[in-house]
Amino acid sequence: MPDKIAYAAGERIPRHIAIIMDGNGRWARKRGLPRTAGHAAGSEVFRKIAYACRDLGVEHLTVYAFSTENWKRPSDEVATIMKLLNKYLHESIETMARDHIRLRVMGDLNGLSPELRALVHETDEISATYEGFQANVCINYGGRDEILRAARRYAADYAADPSVALDEARFSAYLDSAGIPDPDLLIRPGGEQRISNFLLWQCAYAEFYFTDVLWPDFTVDELKKAIAVFQQRDRRYGKVKTT
Repeated sequence: MPDKIAYAAGERIPRHIAIIMDGNGRWARKRGLPRTAGHAAGSEVFRKIAYACRDLGVEHLTVYAFSTENWKRPSDEVATIMKLLNKYLHESIETMARDHIRLRVMGDLNGLSPELRALVHETDEISATYEGFQANVCINYGGRDEILRAARRYAADYAADPSVALDEARFSAYLDSAGIPDPDLLIRPGGEQRISNFLLWQCAYAEFYFTDVLWPDFTVDELKKAIAVFQQRDRRYGKVKTT
């Protein structure tokens, strides 16, 4: 079905796209390679898709790179993912200002190494110096964990000042995504049709797009295909269709 829908350049481009980068291990297994090779291939696809989103007029891209549950994976696979993150952060520090790509890491940073936390802090400082497209990388992230951490932060503020009233806008400010618009479009490659504890609060009104394409095979054309489907969606936010 999506193949028959044409992408319309510049029309109803999602302001924020979220992607669950799924299928790296299966991609590698199909080729007789270790799972780590799939993650390496997937990291290069992320780079290409980030630049494509920037060029298409998307303002934010948020990707699910490593969940709070992924620590249960084999130690060599976890180590490879952390090395790839380290490599990406170092490269970003050198290129993000030139390429006008801001970077933000979301998740429980306390679970990362001191070196990675220092690199995240450095990218935050660089990102604060200019405006433009922003890539958000969720690492050691889980939607439920994020909500719990936000609730604890609010509880601490409330204990200090009980006049701090709580509504959706205020609670959103305690989330990792504070200041970032909610996703308009959630893309999941890899054939699974679930959101796997990703951006549970933020995706309340996101449009979902599922595809069997494995993440390392996900191309700019596949991105445009997903946006084309989004462009056909009628987003009513609970209202009745008027036409």
